[in-house]
Amino acid sequence: MYQARYAVFNQNDSIGQSRLSEILGAFSYALDLTEGQPAGHSIRSCWIGTQIAMALGLKGDTLRDVYYAVLLKDLGCSSNAARVTEMLAGDDRKLKYDFKLIGPRPEDLSEFLASAVGMDADAEVRARALSNLSENGEAILTDIIATRCSRGADIARLLRFSEDVAQAIAHLDEHWDGGGLPLGVAGSDIHLGGRIALLAQVADVFYSALGKEAALEEVRNRAGSWLDPQLCALFEKLSEASGFWEELALDDLPEQLWALEPAAHYVVVDEDYLDDISFAFGQVIDAKSPDTAGHSARVGMIADRIAEILGMEADHRRVLRRAAVLHDIGKLGVSSTILEKPGKLDAEEWEIMRGHAALTTNILGQIGIMGDMAMVAGSHHERLDGKGYPLGLDERSISMESRIITVADIYDALIADRPYRPGMSSEKAMVILQSEVGSAVDQQCFAALQTVVDKGLAE
Repeated sequence: MYQARYAVFNQNDSIGQSRLSEILGAFSYALDLTEGQPAGHSIRSCWIGTQIAMALGLKGDTLRDVYYAVLLKDLGCSSNAARVTEMLAGDDRKLKYDFKLIGPRPEDLSEFLASAVGMDADAEVRARALSNLSENGEAILTDIIATRCSRGADIARLLRFSEDVAQAIAHLDEHWDGGGLPLGVAGSDIHLGGRIALLAQVADVFYSALGKEAALEEVRNRAGSWLDPQLCALFEKLSEASGFWEELALDDLPEQLWALEPAAHYVVVDEDYLDDISFAFGQVIDAKSPDTAGHSARVGMIADRIAEILGMEADHRRVLRRAAVLHDIGKLGVSSTILEKPGKLDAEEWEIMRGHAALTTNILGQIGIMGDMAMVAGSHHERLDGKGYPLGLDERSISMESRIITVADIYDALIADRPYRPGMSSEKAMVILQSEVGSAVDQQCFAALQTVVDKGLAE
């Protein structure tokens, strides 16, 4: 039945033999993108945090919980991106990066807001944002951080982690002196994993931006206020060891980190777990924009139903559905100023937006057992006439799986509300899609989608 070539998925050979740490560590690069951090921030933080945890004598499941809490501390970071852009009138990724570099004093935050808010916006927008922050700043900041922490904890649970991992992520922004957010808990009431994660985050942020001396100085400055002083003293002792800082810069640091995964050398990653991981990160993707809630899951569902009508076998469809759910993971690297723009994108913005497809390929390509679907997912904006992106592929080289994801993605995007227009009816969306058959949309895929829609299976 297939006239286009279709991708070769060899997932089953490695399922059950891959390290969970390696899979999630590769996904952590997407979290780094969302936070505006240099690539590998989550991995470096996890290495620092794990060194601290081992020096404390933590072992087994307790050590493993800290390991994953630090590696995945930013699971909720996409959920406040649009809010940051809206409230601070700027690029969420740059604002988040700069925010992590401010000092620990209250006046440091005030100076940051005065200098960073609305700097690239027009005078009226900047003035309105500053006025709003002046009146409601504490509530706004609490809401932004609460959203991130609670969402991160929820996604950790979806990933089958313990409540300790979820609580550690929920406590990431709490401070030793009780001045943190969103709960204001203090001292040892803050989950140990959260205390270690914050210290590791501070250390890597300043190390990556300004070097090891700046990292040490910042940890010292925050000891007893932001950070657990006992952990700070332990970190300083560890950092004096030969090779500590040099290891952070090694190209093979990820492999060294995977080898530190405690409790089990390998965690069984079966088909069901891969589904859970994919759908959890689909939620991370969709949280980036209020207008894309549920988009990834719906595209996955529609793609699966199209593939079923086309006669694709169940095992193959299962892998396709994961690729469909993750097709927009590259959008985590796009600023919300672009994603949420109500008007037409200018040439520079459009080029950045187009870049999300290549980012999708790059991110998924780093995940061993998902590598086969990287090109499939990243090709969802290619066109049969060769006028798509990122590679300008044409009908000779676009797989059937990519064609299925393309039609499912376009359909769901058309019927959903967007910042620049309300959602369309199914009928109007299908008319638009039909006009693209042969140029952007595959005829077989369109016909299968029509069947899905007619049967009410696209809801």
